Amino acid sequence: MLPFVLEGGSVSQMPVAEGKSVQQTVELLTRKLEMLGAEKQGTFCVDCETYHTAASTLGSQGQAGKLMYVLHNSEYPLSCFALFENGPWLIADTNFDVLMVKLKGFFQSAKASKIETRGTRYQYCDFLVKVGTVTMGPSARGISVEVEYGPCVVASDCWSLLLEFLQSFLGSHTPGAPSVFGNRHDAVYGPADTMIQYMELFNKIRKQQQVPVAGIR
Repeated sequence: MLPFVLEGGSVSQMPVAEGKSVQQTVELLTRKLEMLGAEKQGTFCVDCETYHTAASTLGSQGQAGKLMYVLHNSEYPLSCFALFENGPWLIADTNFDVLMVKLKGFFQSAKASKIETRGTRYQYCDFLVKVGTVTMGPSARGISVEVEYGPCVVASDCWSLLLEFLQSFLGSHTPGAPSVFGNRHDAVYGPADTMIQYMELFNKIRKQQQVPVAGIR
């Protein structure tokens, strides 16, 4: 499946409507989807925790610590995704969370770093749409939109179709091609591509809110 997070193949951020709250904007989006004929298909959740290199491993050369992001996605309940910003990634089973506790001498969880998006899944023909509210702690920080086109696994083969569908309910806020595509438009799209987009989305929202990750920035 090719997702679009606005993130579907795309994931991305939807700006809050003028004069509206985050929740009211989410309701406007879901109402548009329902008017198109989309049907509710349960709920979803994507969460992300940030880890930074332990100070004891950096030596005395003033080395910059690395950030690692550990994400979970309810679409893949048996998997855990570990991503380095602009770096490698891996997909492991959920025991990876236990491993991170044992690796606290090398990677430490950043305080107040957890960010997540939750919302409703909608099915419209071959499209799966997920509209979520992004939160940090008790506060709503933004809106995520993910669109997947089920029949296609190669981004370049269905990007025009995805854009056309996105424009039908996002209008002028329709995003461009996700950076994760880069020069690999002919490559098979996989779950890690979606999670990289969520990582980028969460980091963008953190910076917009000017809420640095404690102990890192």
